[in-house]
Amino acid sequence: MDRIIQIILTGDTEELLEGIGKHLVEKQLVACAQIGGPIKSIYRWRGQIEEAREWTCTLKTTRNLYCRVEAEIRSLHPYETPEIVAFEIVEALPEYRDWVTEETVG
Repeated sequence: MDRIIQIILTGDTEELLEGIGKHLVEKQLVACAQIGGPIKSIYRWRGQIEEAREWTCTLKTTRNLYCRVEAEIRSLHPYETPEIVAFEIVEALPEYRDWVTEETVG
């Protein structure tokens, strides 16, 4: 059975992440998209310290779909280098793991 993962991404508006999340759920590339924020990001970009108000999105999917999810996000996200990071879920309620697997096309 394929492992489930969470993918985290950030964006400058809630609407942007809602659009990406809905798109990925509709295409059955993710089972769920959870959006939260706003958050304050402080980061170094091209040698300068930057601050931004952002939102976060946590996506639930399977490991074998990561590349397809990443490609879709990159095609929809306006950032030059968006944050797209994945974490493998080591343990999960079996029913939850089954739900993620059943709701995705992987």
